[in-house]
Amino acid sequence: MADVTLNLLSTLTAEGCSLGDLITLASDLGAGGQPALADQAYKIWIKFNAEHPQLSVALFNRAVLQAALGDNPGAAASLEQAIKINPDFLPAYVNLGGIQERAGLAELAVATWEAGANRQVVISGVGAGYAFTCLKQIARLLGDMHQSARAELALQRAAELDPTAMDVIGQLVATRLSQCKWPALQPTERVTRETLLEGVNPLSIAAYTDDPLLLLAAGANFVEREAKVTPEQVRVDRSDAPIDIAGRRPRIGYISSDLRDHAVGYLMAELFEVHDKSKVEVFAYYCGPESSDGLNTRIRAAVEHFTDIRPLSDDEAAQRIVDDGIDILVDVNGHTRDARTSVFARRPAPILVNWLGYPGTMGSDYHHYIIADPWIIPPEMELYYSEAVRRIPCYQPNDRRRKVEETVPTRAETGLPEDAFVFCCFNGTQKITPHVFDRWMDILKRTPGSVLWLLDSNPETNARLRDAAEARGVDRTRLVFAQKLQNAFHLARYRLADLFLDTTPYGAHTTASDALWMAVPVLTWSGRCFASRVCGSLVRSAGLPELVVDSAQAYVEKAVELGADRAQAQALRATLEANRDSCVLFNMDLLTGKLEDLYFEMIAEHQAGQTPRPNLTNLESYFRIGLSLDRDDREMQTELDLHGLYRQELARRDRVKAIPSDGRLWEGGAS
Repeated sequence: MADVTLNLLSTLTAEGCSLGDLITLASDLGAGGQPALADQAYKIWIKFNAEHPQLSVALFNRAVLQAALGDNPGAAASLEQAIKINPDFLPAYVNLGGIQERAGLAELAVATWEAGANRQVVISGVGAGYAFTCLKQIARLLGDMHQSARAELALQRAAELDPTAMDVIGQLVATRLSQCKWPALQPTERVTRETLLEGVNPLSIAAYTDDPLLLLAAGANFVEREAKVTPEQVRVDRSDAPIDIAGRRPRIGYISSDLRDHAVGYLMAELFEVHDKSKVEVFAYYCGPESSDGLNTRIRAAVEHFTDIRPLSDDEAAQRIVDDGIDILVDVNGHTRDARTSVFARRPAPILVNWLGYPGTMGSDYHHYIIADPWIIPPEMELYYSEAVRRIPCYQPNDRRRKVEETVPTRAETGLPEDAFVFCCFNGTQKITPHVFDRWMDILKRTPGSVLWLLDSNPETNARLRDAAEARGVDRTRLVFAQKLQNAFHLARYRLADLFLDTTPYGAHTTASDALWMAVPVLTWSGRCFASRVCGSLVRSAGLPELVVDSAQAYVEKAVELGADRAQAQALRATLEANRDSCVLFNMDLLTGKLEDLYFEMIAEHQAGQTPRPNLTNLESYFRIGLSLDRDDREMQTELDLHGLYRQELARRDRVKAIPSDGRLWEGGAS
């Protein structure tokens, strides 16, 4: 070892040792399992080459080694020195911000990335690329810190630098939706309205418009963009693998990032406990943030096999599922955060199912089924889905063991007027559209003394909503915001509300079942999209079909009627209380049994060679048409002839270039 060190010193202190020689030497040492010696090589060379014109590169490379060796303070010092020597060396800003973030210095990291993004050298191509990276990092970190307005500014700048960056554009629109900044699509000279809508994640499109054809096509576009897999990557395609369950139980695997303190975790916890282990063998594959909260612990205890696939690559995760011999793999993420769609694209199980985590179609060519119920997807709406539709009585599971705080706060303690009729909506702010808000204000104006109780967002968004109320002739104080609480306390305060007003096109899901569990009536207007029909399914399954209306006018009139008749509202509450232990919505034994029956039916179809093939024909045309039909003044849910709009555009395109028949709206050659 001493000889190695002496030879290293001799090499590095020689006048002819170039930076290239150093990089080669350090690379060889690292590859040989001696990263600490590689670090020392950089340290010595830097000391003897203090005036070298590319000293900043050497410092940057050393910082990478130092970070890998766990010396983050040393890495930060090297990067700071590199920036001091060459303030236009942008890679150093990128890495230094990352080190500062990991050290818990979030604002310092943002300041570092902003300094990098603001350098004059950004006008060059390479410089613009590093500035773009800095801005994305700023937006990501500020988003995690719930500082949406600042994140939006960074995303706007990033989109201007690269208008083709669909992930940035999708985040930008989602951020505007969450802040109730209307219109959500704000085009600029470099970023058109169509580009903005094209970049939107399908989950955000579900909150933006009730156009199921656009949502289907957007799902297919998103899969192609974000989860495209080459044939070479599908190493073990089990699409046609036989399923022989003679002498064994079917193996059902659920992949989810939300088996924790999350809305989906709350919905699924009891499902895993109720599953009949004599009929099915249950596997859970977790891909979310590190968690050991109560729900995560409860779910781990309930399933027979729990595997954390977070550290595994898509190939490794797919292989693990193959090794487990899974027969049916259920995607409980869909197009949501931390999804592992690329694992499904590798076809690690013969049957792939879309259920619960994402309210809509995947638009992939490998998800075979979507599980819904008769209300969410009636037969005439199956054309909006790439998967084959299968139904259970009510698509959403629930947890009858959810904890509710026994003590109910008073209205005074929550800032509510004692005698007011309290309309509430605890949906996320991204679901509040200007059309919904207009209807709410109409309801308040026609219900004297009433208030609207919303979930607290942030001071800026709360003020924006109050300003919007004032602009519509409603006293701003009639909007009351409920601070965020732990779930048991949140459920307890539901009892203070008289009527839950649903949003559209993305309605209440878990929030609706929470309200119904607490015997708060829920008023909803079902549209065409999956996300706009879930609440209607829940309300009907709880025994109040009269609160599922079919038009905007009916929604307003019913709310006003109930706001003027407390006795009627109380009667609805009494119905919910009486039905809670017997209604379909909270009958987990029924849901789980029907779900297991579906799994056996899917296996039988596969054994008969009848596994469905997704239909993706003409979806690019539908996507372009959907983008062109979108307007701020058009609420697609009120369009009576949506199909006619699409057929007209399909015919126009067909005259230019023939469009094949697709089994949806287009028969081919129609005029």
